[in-house]
Amino acid sequence: MDTLSVALQTAYAELVEELIGLDARRAIGHAPGTFVVKTIGGRTYHYFQYSTPGGTTRQAYLGIASRAMTAFVREYEAGRAERRSDDEHVRGLCAILRTGAGVTDSASARVLRALADSGVFKLGGVLVGTHAFLVLGNMLGVRWTGAHARTEDIDIASNALEIAVPELRADVPATLDSLKMGFLPIPSFSHRDPSTSFAVRGRALRLDLITPSKSRKAGAVPIHRFNAAAAPLSFVELLLADPQPAAVVNGGGILVHVPHPAHFALHKLIIAKRRAAAFHTKRDKDLLQAAHLVVALEELRPGDLHRAWKAAAKRGPGWARGLREGVALMRGRHKEAFSILESYT
Repeated sequence: MDTLSVALQTAYAELVEELIGLDARRAIGHAPGTFVVKTIGGRTYHYFQYSTPGGTTRQAYLGIASRAMTAFVREYEAGRAERRSDDEHVRGLCAILRTGAGVTDSASARVLRALADSGVFKLGGVLVGTHAFLVLGNMLGVRWTGAHARTEDIDIASNALEIAVPELRADVPATLDSLKMGFLPIPSFSHRDPSTSFAVRGRALRLDLITPSKSRKAGAVPIHRFNAAAAPLSFVELLLADPQPAAVVNGGGILVHVPHPAHFALHKLIIAKRRAAAFHTKRDKDLLQAAHLVVALEELRPGDLHRAWKAAAKRGPGWARGLREGVALMRGRHKEAFSILESYT
């Protein structure tokens, strides 16, 4: 991995803040109103409350509470004049980032933009998998090198629990169909289960929806706010524990949510051991991504990984065992990461 220049790191941080502000400004328009904060299920959300001409009170959902969201609220309430065209500024920041930061391929970015515009990430969707790994590099101020940072698979994780967001629903199948890229649902193993994956025939481009598993025998889980279903998988809740606002960089910027980098690293560590022998290439990729993140976090955010490790181990004996087994797989493969993780066991 290569460290991004200070200029690129600054441009990325500014891009995330600009996208959050742009998204919020589009949601509330120029309507007079007030900002409202709600706590639901232990998580804090921002809304903009306003009245319609008929006197009905409405609430526009802005997003999960974050430092950037709080900064936007303060800026908006202060009534600071617009410096420049929002879209033009975003394009300029992305042009700077394309000179050295991690850039998402055009086809995947097109799908992610459509999903973002439809509300998937506002409604609890979290970008995971290799696309998230690429974004996490930009977030940490590093650029990953090698094929392990490239893929056309798009993985979105979400809880099945409904989120109290007024007047907002996302229709994933309809969104994919509107792109006219040829996405088709992939039949599930059981004819009784709805599809949890969509793919373009003859291409590697694919979208998978996943959710935490509540039972070993559970089939596809409906995500009603997405008008779709997700495949239940073990340990996915770690990816959803503390989602971070982030930017996908392409011709423009796309506001998404990704897992906390320490949670992503530990999830990769745990699932590597659970890959079947036929998927040894994916196991190697899991370990490589985990190793890169472990080393980067130890240098750039000391303490994050150890705190995440202790919290994950407390989730139960299966989690603690999975972490230890993942560390054992690191031995002889990724010495620097193994040395860091071994001190936690």
